[in-house]
Amino acid sequence: MNSTMMLALMLVLLAVGAVILYVIKTKLDQQKLDFYEEQRVAMEGATKKAQTLLKEAQLEARSRLLEMKSTFDAETEETRAELKKEERRLSKKSEKLDNLEDQCVKRERSIEKNERDVAEKLESVIQKEEYYAQLLEDTKKELEKVSGMTLEQAKALLLKTMEDEARHEGAKMVKKITTEVKENADKEAKKIISTAIQRYAGDYVAERTVSVVNLPGDEMKGRIIGREGRNIRALEAATGIDLIIDDTPEAVILSGFNPVRREVARLSLEKLISDGRIHPARIEDVVARATEEVDLAIKEAGEQAAFDLGVHGIDPELIKVLGKLKFRTSYAQNVLQHSVEVAFLAGVIAAELGLDIKLAKRMGLLHDIGKAVDHEVDGAHAIIGANLAKKYGEKQSVVNAIAAHHEDQMPESVYDFIVQSADALSGARPGARKESLENYVKRLEDLENIANSFDGVVNTYAIQAGREIRVITESEKITDESAMLLSKDIARQIEENLTFPGQVKVVVIRETRAVEYTRK
Repeated sequence: MNSTMMLALMLVLLAVGAVILYVIKTKLDQQKLDFYEEQRVAMEGATKKAQTLLKEAQLEARSRLLEMKSTFDAETEETRAELKKEERRLSKKSEKLDNLEDQCVKRERSIEKNERDVAEKLESVIQKEEYYAQLLEDTKKELEKVSGMTLEQAKALLLKTMEDEARHEGAKMVKKITTEVKENADKEAKKIISTAIQRYAGDYVAERTVSVVNLPGDEMKGRIIGREGRNIRALEAATGIDLIIDDTPEAVILSGFNPVRREVARLSLEKLISDGRIHPARIEDVVARATEEVDLAIKEAGEQAAFDLGVHGIDPELIKVLGKLKFRTSYAQNVLQHSVEVAFLAGVIAAELGLDIKLAKRMGLLHDIGKAVDHEVDGAHAIIGANLAKKYGEKQSVVNAIAAHHEDQMPESVYDFIVQSADALSGARPGARKESLENYVKRLEDLENIANSFDGVVNTYAIQAGREIRVITESEKITDESAMLLSKDIARQIEENLTFPGQVKVVVIRETRAVEYTRK
């Protein structure tokens, strides 16, 4: 029973499994058919799409081909036009070249003809030259017979005559040119040269632009320099003066063109050395106090000079500028003392002429006021001083006298000439400008000896402390024109053989005398 049931159950299970397998196989076959159908549809769609794209690509290619053909045709047409244009241009150039070739041929023929003509003329000239040479030789022989001189003697005489004429003409031309140049350039040249020499002459720069401060010992140099140089930098910045600390034993050199700042630096350094406390803050304090002291000394110096001369009513600011001249030198002469001297001399001259003494002294005192600031302002010190005087309310006559004392402006009154004379007297005084009497006399003798060494000079006189020499000549030997050459030769000889400050004026004097005696 059990076996039968088991068998029946197994048969049932087999039947069920067979049915399931059949169903599964049927479904798989259906899915396979469906997949093939989908693949076929997809293939058909892809084929259609590819055909569509191919047609579009063919259409686009045809369009691009047409466009390129159109562009090519346009470019070809343009190139053809340019080629035709170039062909026409080359044709014209060819015509021009043909014309030029024809012209060159004509010119060549003309040149050949000219060469033949020149050759013929040259041959004619050679024949004439030979003829005239023979004629000249015959004439020379005839002239030698008539004159009684050889050819060499005649040449020497002719050269001597021509040389004298050339020197005479040259002297006249030099005189004319010199006169014309002097009218325009003499004043300007004198001003430029004298200003440059007076301000920056090498003989005086080293001496007149430095001050020396003595130290108690060389160890003080290190304290003045300070750590990493901070003290010396602070002192230079506060005073505007360069400190030179070198191997000079127990000394520091202060260098600068501004004499007032140099004096402030000197006083400040001396105070710092005596006090012993040297550091940047202390330096600024000491420099400020030294500046006040120097300003006070400047003011007192200006007031004292005006008081000694009896000149009153000068603006206080102008008094301060005047006091700065105490620290200013010109050719080693103190300018404030020079100004006081000029004022006294101007007063004496004005008194002798019966003019206003106080006005003359005022002009003399202020005539060099421009030198107090000429290192700060461009221009001649006379013009600078005149502008200062005008700024601080001085009369126009005083302004004119200051501007004209070196002829930077033409003199307008007798007072202008008085100031010029007084200035020349003070500067030319022997010893005023640190020149020993022996050197002074020797320089004057050398000047006179140089002038006396020239032929035709009778006497020479050095005047104005050697600034001018007057040369008296023989009128029979020296003409008016050669006098001009003589003055230049003497001046050149002085320049080559002597050393002198400023300039030396050479005046050659030719005197003509007519003498006759009466008869009874």
